[in-house]
Amino acid sequence: MAFVITDNCTKDELCAQACPVDCIHPRSDNDAFAGTSQMYVNPAECIDCGACLPVCPSNAIFPLDEVPADKQQFIAINEQYFA
Repeated sequence: MAFVITDNCTKDELCAQACPVDCIHPRSDNDAFAGTSQMYVNPAECIDCGACLPVCPSNAIFPLDEVPADKQQFIAINEQYFA
């Protein structure tokens, strides 16, 4: 299982800083950062540790099997970012 970031994301990078495997992107030092509306979790690299959950101030991160019904599209959006 991986985690999914939704449109509540404020791009504060706290989740990326907490991630022990660097699977949350883009970061502010990446040219793509300015052109994205949110951060994304790479489902192939996420180790399901949950370190990102408690540091997210906007409650934008959900475990894959707990993504709310009205946010389900963000599962594919996160996957597509890394495709």
